[in-house]
Amino acid sequence: MDYTKLVHAIIDDIVDDKESILVREISGQKENHLILLIASSSNDTARLIGRHGATARAIREVINIAAKLEKKRVQVKFESFDNEEDEEA
Repeated sequence: MDYTKLVHAIIDDIVDDKESILVREISGQKENHLILLIASSSNDTARLIGRHGATARAIREVINIAAKLEKKRVQVKFESFDNEEDEEA
């Protein structure tokens, strides 16, 4: 299963700048373990996490349901990065 496409299908309508979203799949320590790193701007990361983490929990749940079909364990992590334009201002 292509988890990157699945993540984009879920989050593209939530974020303001879908072009700046970076999704990276990282192999875990075990063969059936996978880490999905979702990196975006600070504002978009806040949108993805949501109030009290509600949006992040929902995203993780959908990803984990898909992963269970392949008998995999997927951990979803959210990271933010600052735009260089914001730093110059």
